[in-house]
Amino acid sequence: MQTPISRRRFTQLTALAAAAGGSLPRLTRAAEATLPDLPFAFDALEPHIDAMTMEIHHDKHHAGYVAKLNAALKESPDLASLSLDDLMPAISGISDSSLQTAVRNNGGGHWNHRFFWESLTPASQSGKPGTALAAALDEAFGSLAAFKEKFGAAAGSRFGSGWAWLIVQDGKLAVVSTPNQDNPLMKGITPADALGTPILGLDVWEHAYYLHYQNRRPDYVSAWWNVVNWEAANSRFEAALG
Repeated sequence: MQTPISRRRFTQLTALAAAAGGSLPRLTRAAEATLPDLPFAFDALEPHIDAMTMEIHHDKHHAGYVAKLNAALKESPDLASLSLDDLMPAISGISDSSLQTAVRNNGGGHWNHRFFWESLTPASQSGKPGTALAAALDEAFGSLAAFKEKFGAAAGSRFGSGWAWLIVQDGKLAVVSTPNQDNPLMKGITPADALGTPILGLDVWEHAYYLHYQNRRPDYVSAWWNVVNWEAANSRFEAALG
């Protein structure tokens, strides 16, 4: 059985998380979790992702994670004092299994979706990998096309609901996948080979694509490349390398 987290241990976890993922955007403190606005209009990603899917995904699904996370942390001041970035690697140390599940699912859902919205942009603004990121993709996967193929395979083969990620792991790029609302920051929950600093993340829950693509997840993944925010990915990659 895991031992409860002391305040001292939370301070240690916070420092470790900051050292490991300090390059990530600092998110709202968990105690004040709020639904962020989309950085674009609901219909801005059409025809690749339709307006109704975006509205339901943001206003219903993401909003639900925020509300449930706030409810879970209401009676846990130590947890609620952490930023969302710091909360992710601390989840495995929560001794109350019900609370751990609630924070894992809803805290992960909140973090993942905020990251996802910031990873999207209208096709006209999508751009391309920057020089440093492009070189790293070539080194890790052989080419941009080969990277897309491997990423698409990770997204397509994720059984049920989950995410595909491009991460920086030990200074190199890797493609990984996590179930449900887990992410590569969840130390002690996510397998070690899937831990790292997220650069891009793709939501492959059915609610992310089913209205338009039905069961054709590969078509959704292919369309997603048209609305990837490469500027954000470039910035994350450069920050992750320090």
